[in-house]
Amino acid sequence: MTISFFANPPDPAVAEYWQQLIATRGRETLVRPPVPEGLEAFAALYAPFVVEHDGPMVVAQLGQSLDGFIATEAGASHYITGPESLVHLHRLRALCDAVVVGSGTVEADDPQLTVRHVPGQSPLRVVLDPTGRVAPDRKVFAQDDAGCLHITHPDVRPVTEAAHLTIGAGESFAKSILEALAARGCRRILIEGGGVTVSRMIAEGLVDRLHLAIAPLILGAGRRGLGLPAYTDLSKAPRPEGNQMPMGRDVLFDLDLRRV
Repeated sequence: MTISFFANPPDPAVAEYWQQLIATRGRETLVRPPVPEGLEAFAALYAPFVVEHDGPMVVAQLGQSLDGFIATEAGASHYITGPESLVHLHRLRALCDAVVVGSGTVEADDPQLTVRHVPGQSPLRVVLDPTGRVAPDRKVFAQDDAGCLHITHPDVRPVTEAAHLTIGAGESFAKSILEALAARGCRRILIEGGGVTVSRMIAEGLVDRLHLAIAPLILGAGRRGLGLPAYTDLSKAPRPEGNQMPMGRDVLFDLDLRRV
């Protein structure tokens, strides 16, 4: 019988191996647990988070329609991808020390950024808000064990009780963010959205892996996911190596951006 990797509640074999994977979080030395028979593809998807890296391990994720949109023109993005994709997203959060979102995502979706759909510990929430546009009542600023880091330009006065970090407008905002998180001991970092934040991180060469979930849905118009410099010569356009797997009705592409 084929094991469903994204069922909720999970298959017992998946649940047992998942507990071994999340037990690596916070350890000084990362050791990949042995892979049970039948879970090779599952391990290939999540094992990159539990091996040693030179510097932080950065993964970006997006869920989009067949025609490349992550939200409608009005900003609605819930239910573009299916429930299995939500399980996968929460697993990424549980494996990472910090989850990074831009101000547009926080204002549009008001996400909690927790791991409520899977076993594990919620990561540090990091809000990129250069101009201080995010309202102080957003759920990411809730005071709990996970904590929140609000990153702005120096001239923005903090309006929440969250930890506050400033990065100058003349600096590489994206690179400085990752350096600041690494200094706080965050070795595994998830860039969750939105499309502008993910695209900027990829364009600056700061992302190791891209997890792209594509739903069998056509929106016709909306908010574009990736927005990167255009190639006119197809022979020079990057074709990242990676794997793909069904995720309910969605298809997940796990792409290695360091090998393009």
